[in-house]
Amino acid sequence: MSASFRNFLVTRLLLTIPMVLILVTMVFFVMRILPGDPIRSQLGPKVSEEQAQEIAERLGLNRPLHVQYFTFLWDMIRLDFGDALTQGERPIREELAERLPATIELTIPAMIFTTVLGIFSGAYAAKNRKKPVDFGIRLFSVVVYSIPVFFMGLMFQILFSVKLPLFPIAGRMDTLLRTTFETRTNFYILDALLSHNWAALKSILMHLVMPVVTLGLVLTGPFIRLTRVNMIEILQSDFITAGRARGLPERRLVYHHALRNTFIPILTLIGLQFALLLAGAVLTETTFSWPGVGRYLVDRIELRDYTAVQSVIAVFALFVGLISVLMDVMYAFIDPRIRY
Repeated sequence: MSASFRNFLVTRLLLTIPMVLILVTMVFFVMRILPGDPIRSQLGPKVSEEQAQEIAERLGLNRPLHVQYFTFLWDMIRLDFGDALTQGERPIREELAERLPATIELTIPAMIFTTVLGIFSGAYAAKNRKKPVDFGIRLFSVVVYSIPVFFMGLMFQILFSVKLPLFPIAGRMDTLLRTTFETRTNFYILDALLSHNWAALKSILMHLVMPVVTLGLVLTGPFIRLTRVNMIEILQSDFITAGRARGLPERRLVYHHALRNTFIPILTLIGLQFALLLAGAVLTETTFSWPGVGRYLVDRIELRDYTAVQSVIAVFALFVGLISVLMDVMYAFIDPRIRY
């Protein structure tokens, strides 16, 4: 590892720290500014003062605000998020350990789907510039980006689960199969492969199709437009003209030479879109009753669970920060000019 790349990596990691800190700080104080008592909203108005004080003391909610804040930061560094207000004595870390694999199992295929569809659709539109197929693809990118993810999910459920019963309407796998399905890692696909449970694997993949397509389609628009714009510019470059003069096939020029040169800005967009992917996963998981972190976050927000909400947001912030650093590192390997 060269000194310039080492300096770049250290600088990028240091810049990630204030980003995560600002986000979790905003969530911490906003949750406490909101009106209402979260303890009484969960346990009911008839809860005794002694019970409320006991819960507040156990969770540290009766301490001064600055003490709560620095305690939360220290616990977050140690990945100790404490107990959820609405989940009794069960640690939040156990809840996240169960639900985070479900969210990852949803977001990674969705990211692959939106990247592949967006890149190749944009490249095909650029190849057929100003033709009907180009206008059709551009219109498609605007429409899918404009539709709210929950509305698209509901339309898919009505069409492909109610009208045409091709896919399950919600959940992660069939209820009957879940009773005998053993999970080791909470990554259902991996667990099904390790146990050679092909019936469970089929059910898991069938349940995964509609949430992945819903989440992936919403984010396809920016990839189509970015790829198309960059491809049009590159297809007018001198080296493409020289390739045509040498008799190279147009397909090879477009999808091999030109597409490779558009990959750097696309790689940057992948990192930027990951934050939107997590935000979309919250609505997608709620729509499809997907037992992931997004649905858990919505439930805890409705119950005004201080500890759970700020812990989930902190995990999301860490994920976005790590993905951003990873994209910048890959970007630095591809284009050494950005190292500083």
